Amino acid sequence: MTIDNFEAEASVLGSVLLDGTRFSQLSLTEEQFAFKEHKRIFQAMIHMSENNQTIDLVTVTTNLGDALTDIGGVSYLSQLAESVPSLESMPHYERLVFEAYRNRKSRELAIKYAEQPNENKLAQLIESLQSCQGLGGSKEEKDTNDYLLEITEAMLSGDSGSTGLATSFVDLDQMTGGLQPGEMIIVAARPSVGKTAFALNLAAAHCRNKGMSSVFSLEMGTKQLLQRMISAEGYIHSQKWRSMVFNRDDYLRALAAVGEISNWRLSLHEHHRTISDICASLRKAVRDYPDEKHLAIIDYLQLIRPTNKRERRDLEVGEMTRELKLLAVELNIPIVLLSQLSRGVEQRHDKRPLMSDLRESGNIEQDADIISFLYREDYYDKETNNTDIIEIIIAKQRNGPTGTVELLLKKEYGRFENVG
Repeated sequence: MTIDNFEAEASVLGSVLLDGTRFSQLSLTEEQFAFKEHKRIFQAMIHMSENNQTIDLVTVTTNLGDALTDIGGVSYLSQLAESVPSLESMPHYERLVFEAYRNRKSRELAIKYAEQPNENKLAQLIESLQSCQGLGGSKEEKDTNDYLLEITEAMLSGDSGSTGLATSFVDLDQMTGGLQPGEMIIVAARPSVGKTAFALNLAAAHCRNKGMSSVFSLEMGTKQLLQRMISAEGYIHSQKWRSMVFNRDDYLRALAAVGEISNWRLSLHEHHRTISDICASLRKAVRDYPDEKHLAIIDYLQLIRPTNKRERRDLEVGEMTRELKLLAVELNIPIVLLSQLSRGVEQRHDKRPLMSDLRESGNIEQDADIISFLYREDYYDKETNNTDIIEIIIAKQRNGPTGTVELLLKKEYGRFENVG
């Protein structure tokens, strides 16, 4: 019987040091830590949380002050953060800490009873042990009948709309039911085909539908993204941002677009480079605005830095896609993840992408609920007449059909529209 679990306590604290927003997810108290250095670190985290301070390695070090020497110094805090195998496993580490505490507490109660056993104290012991058994228990999951009832009520509600977030693209919404909460959607293409523009169109459509869009750009700055969104909303030729020469109609349309965008619930992030930063920011957004319909867009996968370095890049990518999929389920929001394609597509006669073209694919095919590709004929054939048609190829859909949807792409504005 394990009555203390040093590794589990260290992993809980290390997880919080890596991602301070996870502290609010813990149910542990100071008492449930067996080791005094861990109690002291946890005390500092409690103090910081109560004062709405950011929790990370630097701020915890500062908060500990003179007590830092007692817990092993900065090097020990660094070891805690570096020793965490996976942030996804924090609930498991917490359960192990609870389990050790329950065992420790049960032993204390049993020893105390054994010193002076009697009928009354036996009843007290049983009651105390039952209370102890409930500590750290996971929430009871719904049973099959609960889910069947929910499904039946949804069918009888008369709501004929799609179950996901509308993209404004009619054919795409009909095929997918919209962007579904809890799903990770891959949008992949070769460079300059239009995946960033498509992602910004999705974000804009969601904002127009009174939703909240969080866009993480690891390639472009916030100012550039806003210029592109103004171009798409106001029909401003994108090249004019280079010369900054606009006519009167451009100014009027741009001002109208700026006014519209300023009313959106739109968050653009250009400084979040690691997977832990992105996950922390999304958790905070959902926690701060729990009643909003959230959509997350990340541009793009291959530029994200992993929390843990691996010997192979495909393992790093696989770990990140798994973490993002679990995050989508945890927060119950759709996460649209853009991805580059390998050059293998260039070697084939038919240039339409396949899932095998996903660059550094890792577990992308396994983790994604939808894998879609963008394809433009004029990208490869400059003589084609299909200069304004872009294909959205749904190559995988876990809960729906595959197929192709055509949209109009007004490249000069970076604007996607329905055909016809």
